[in-house]
Amino acid sequence: MDTIYALSTAQGKAGVAVIRVSGPLAFQACKTLSGDVPKRRQAALRTLRDSEGVHLDDALVLTFSQNASFTGEDVVEFQSHGSTAIIASILRSLGNIKGLRAAEPGEFTRRAMENGQLSLAQVEGLADLIESETEAQRRQALRVLSGDLGNLAESWRRDLIRAAALLEATIDFADEEVPVNVAPEVTELVERVISALEHQIEGVGISERIRTGFEVAIVGAPNVGKSTLLNAIAGRDAAITSEFAGTTRDVIEVRMDLKGLPVTILDTAGLRETDDKVESIGIDRAKQRAELADLRVFLVEGDETPDMAPRTDDIVVKAKADLLDDPVNAVSGVSGHGLAALIGRITEILSDRASHAAVATRERHRISMAKGLDALQSAKNLLPGGEETADITAEEIRTAIRALDSLVGRIDVENVLDEIFSSFCLGK
Repeated sequence: MDTIYALSTAQGKAGVAVIRVSGPLAFQACKTLSGDVPKRRQAALRTLRDSEGVHLDDALVLTFSQNASFTGEDVVEFQSHGSTAIIASILRSLGNIKGLRAAEPGEFTRRAMENGQLSLAQVEGLADLIESETEAQRRQALRVLSGDLGNLAESWRRDLIRAAALLEATIDFADEEVPVNVAPEVTELVERVISALEHQIEGVGISERIRTGFEVAIVGAPNVGKSTLLNAIAGRDAAITSEFAGTTRDVIEVRMDLKGLPVTILDTAGLRETDDKVESIGIDRAKQRAELADLRVFLVEGDETPDMAPRTDDIVVKAKADLLDDPVNAVSGVSGHGLAALIGRITEILSDRASHAAVATRERHRISMAKGLDALQSAKNLLPGGEETADITAEEIRTAIRALDSLVGRIDVENVLDEIFSSFCLGK
């Protein structure tokens, strides 16, 4: 196993930089640079020198023993001053030590998983935590990193192993009288897992939205004030506004944090019939994005009916409240009238949806759980067959176990590992 090293903090100038070394030669590298190996898990101030004795920096040095570190290997961390010159000199000195090489993206975390320090689901949670921009994303990622999904998968696994064992007992003793009818307990165990899987599968879509962000589309006719409203919500001139219809030709996006939820507000082209080829393309795109959006805000004038049929949670508000005598249920991007109320309604609707999020957060999780659910539904349908179908029922349950094992990386995950770890930065 190679010993790897990398800068674990962000690139560029900073107050402090952390350089991590992991592998069998980590302590030897520590001794080469700092003169000795400090006691485990105790920060020690050391002078770092290169192979020619040149003073590189004064740094805090931390050491961690195998099986008591992030990667599960011997690990050393050098906490140096964060100038680019110091970082480069330390990395260069480590590279000159025989047996050491620069780490690849995500390699520290991959070693943590391979050494049993993290499950695959926890690795995904860590990736999401690093990428999190809002409070909701942070909380969700932390749940996965803390092992909540793994704990769920383990509880399902225990129930299903018990169910399979009971069925296999009836197979093994088919020629003898089995003292207890196992069907009621097996049915209860299978139905309990089915119910849990259905709940998680239903909430994956919301969890994934929290991870990637909700989309809210502002929809309406040309010159109804969509771009002005977007600018008012964003607090800046994100979209070009004018008195001429058809100014917005493409979808304009503004990323926001609404009470911890990641939200992208979309300003779309005005919906109308037009002979302008470019504007027509923009209108088609507007309709497509509006259809895919999680929520639509329809701006209408007077008693106008939206060109697209609003869905249950969609918001319909009157435009240009500053020009109305009775601005009830109206909003104005110019005066700000109704703006806080509109943002509040958007936040309330999305927060309510977010409350139904599952612990599982990715499409990969949903697919694994769906495969497990299909197998368990088949097993449930076979259970009334008793001893005649016990072997097939047990095999369906084992199929479900294998599907759920892939959630945490026990089996069949090699095809997703490279994609997952490529999203990590160097040093993680």
